Amino acid sequence: MGKLDLPQLELKKILIKGIVQGVGFRPFIYRLAQNFQVKGYIINTSNGVEIEAEAVKPILDEFAKAITSEAPPLSRIEEISIQEQKPKFYSTFEIRNSRADEGYQLISPDIAICKDCLVELFDPKDRRYQYPFINCTNCGPRFTIIQDIPYDRAKTTMSIFPMCPQCDEEYHNPLHRRFHAQPNACPTCGPHLMLTDRHGLEIKTETPLKNSINYLKEGKILAIKGLGGFHLTCNAQNNEVVELLRKRKNRPYKPFALMMKNLEDISKYCYVNSEEIKLLSSSQAPILLLKKRNNLKIAPSVAPNNNYLGVMLPYTPLHHLLLREYQEPLIMTSGNLSEEPIAFINEEALERLNNLADYFLLHNRDIHACYDDSVITVYNNNPYPIRKARGYSPTALKLNFKKRPVVVFACGADLKNSFTFIKDGYAFISQHNGDLEDYQTYTNYQRNIEIFQKLFRLEPDTIAYDLHPDYFSTLYARSLSAKSWRIPLQHHYAHTASCMADNGLNEKVIGISFDGVGYGIDGNLWGGEFMIADFNGFERVAHLQYLPLPGGDISVKKPYRIALSYLHTLLGKLPFNLELFKYTNDEEIELIFHQIDKNFNTFLTSSCGRLFDAVSSILDICQKVTYEGQAAMELEMLSEGKSNNHTDYYTFDLIESGNSWIIKLGSLLDSILNDYLKNIDKGVIGNRFHNTLAKMALTISELMRKNYGLNKVVLSGGCFQNQLLLKKTILQLQNQGFEVYIHKNVPPNDGGISLGQAVIAYVRSSSG
Repeated sequence: MGKLDLPQLELKKILIKGIVQGVGFRPFIYRLAQNFQVKGYIINTSNGVEIEAEAVKPILDEFAKAITSEAPPLSRIEEISIQEQKPKFYSTFEIRNSRADEGYQLISPDIAICKDCLVELFDPKDRRYQYPFINCTNCGPRFTIIQDIPYDRAKTTMSIFPMCPQCDEEYHNPLHRRFHAQPNACPTCGPHLMLTDRHGLEIKTETPLKNSINYLKEGKILAIKGLGGFHLTCNAQNNEVVELLRKRKNRPYKPFALMMKNLEDISKYCYVNSEEIKLLSSSQAPILLLKKRNNLKIAPSVAPNNNYLGVMLPYTPLHHLLLREYQEPLIMTSGNLSEEPIAFINEEALERLNNLADYFLLHNRDIHACYDDSVITVYNNNPYPIRKARGYSPTALKLNFKKRPVVVFACGADLKNSFTFIKDGYAFISQHNGDLEDYQTYTNYQRNIEIFQKLFRLEPDTIAYDLHPDYFSTLYARSLSAKSWRIPLQHHYAHTASCMADNGLNEKVIGISFDGVGYGIDGNLWGGEFMIADFNGFERVAHLQYLPLPGGDISVKKPYRIALSYLHTLLGKLPFNLELFKYTNDEEIELIFHQIDKNFNTFLTSSCGRLFDAVSSILDICQKVTYEGQAAMELEMLSEGKSNNHTDYYTFDLIESGNSWIIKLGSLLDSILNDYLKNIDKGVIGNRFHNTLAKMALTISELMRKNYGLNKVVLSGGCFQNQLLLKKTILQLQNQGFEVYIHKNVPPNDGGISLGQAVIAYVRSSSG
């Protein structure tokens, strides 16, 4: 009898890149290896995960398939490479200590508490019962506590908390869901809460959370430290305390976000569909903009002049404990003074917020990278981002370009800033940073850039920035190493490129950018733009008529000045029964006309956003702006639901100028003015105005299709945050056979512009 042919052992080295650290990937592989009786090891490296797997070929093949088909839900495998090796005859499968090297890895954002931890949180028999910092491999802080990679406890802000024997046992048990959960802790060994008054004096109590709830019930305002920074919170049903918060925060009208205890409560106050429920309940747990119901118990001053509420569910253990006891909706707004960055350090918060909050609920787990809550809306059953931060950032968007040996840094714009790096075919998009005009925001912007560079090993050789010479982001770009290649880019071209990159387009498209203002290549302020664009360049084919903006930024904050300027320039008439005259005087009017007629301290603009401001003022909807986009937003709110007749629009004129068209606005404003003086409902006028902008988009797109043979249209710019305008524009374009693309990963506002800057620079520097 001959010898049996035994199956030959094979060894494969498997290298995996993606979000594979801090998401339970190593214990998953360990359990998989036990199930398949595979021998070898797994190790975290700065590059990702390295596995050596040894078994007979059929088993190894099944093992490799299971890695992708059964991967943990929070992981994201971007790349797997498998190399054949000589067998080493391993006797076990082990998890080895992490290894630092020159590479980098994708990092998971902070995520909401998981169902398992939530059960334990409210289980009186569990040792973590009501512990505000409960977490496991499937949930909790990530990006906000990571100081370096590979992602190990020693390189996080949890390093100062030595684990007790029970936590340590969980941490080192590959079969436990807290295996290598870096923020793992319990009441014995982990972070704890403390309560202080507004002066930082600690209030001695064994129940700081219970005391905080009592203060909220008494009508007090609290500053509460969360995942990425501080929230200011108070009773959302007490109009008096909400008004007090507005006064203290210097935020007269901008809506406040709400936190409600569960989906049932949200449905009492808002209309919510299945897609919205899915988003609210997701691990990202964003603020979602929802249509509010009538006869609310919510204080009117929570979201004045607005048809929507910004609502989120509790996403940390502390939030769940707070809402389980408090029961009713709470204001949960960023812990800052208006326009400042969110506070995230205890001492800093006590200094900056002591005039805003009555009490501070603090904890001693440090935040390394701060960020705000994300804001999302839903359009056509798909998420439509307004602000991307907690739960989403740091976003690593895979681009559909061939990898090139170039690293790009795009500085973004000055308002709603984000920045983007591109390396190895990934766009690393930062969290929302805020408005760089504020010194503290600008300082935080620079700090966040340094954090990204360290975590992702980024040394840019190409720098893209806005064409505007006075932007702080531009000045920052110019201050960087002279070795880097610098590319200044027009603002609305970057908007268009952003939407292209967001949708994986790499061809010439029709770009429509309806926006506030951005510096144009002719030195004027653009903002109502139609262009043919790809990543190699653009041609401006049409734009809204240039009109004077006297005083620049001062007029942006006082829409009646824009209305006076536009009416004076276009119609030469000012009916003195307009309500806007109540907000000005003869001296100011004379100064405005003098500035326009003498071209003194006056800027020409084609801005769609400024046109919204003018119409909002003419209709006496908003005469003074306290937050960006207020006049346009309040016009949108009044216009909603007034008519579904999309053909009811005002006339406008097109004139040809060289190789482009100019959309003249005289007849439009004249018609709006006449309707207003006839006492036609403001909402009806506003609805017609929205229809008119959509009709402009269609008319120019049809001309461009006819002349250039293009059929793909991308919509970007801050005006397309307006759901009414977005819906009407898409409907008109699609009805005529256009393929329409909108944002899905980055916002249409200036928060998404850095992606466009980065991709343009990446393509050009790679081909140059």
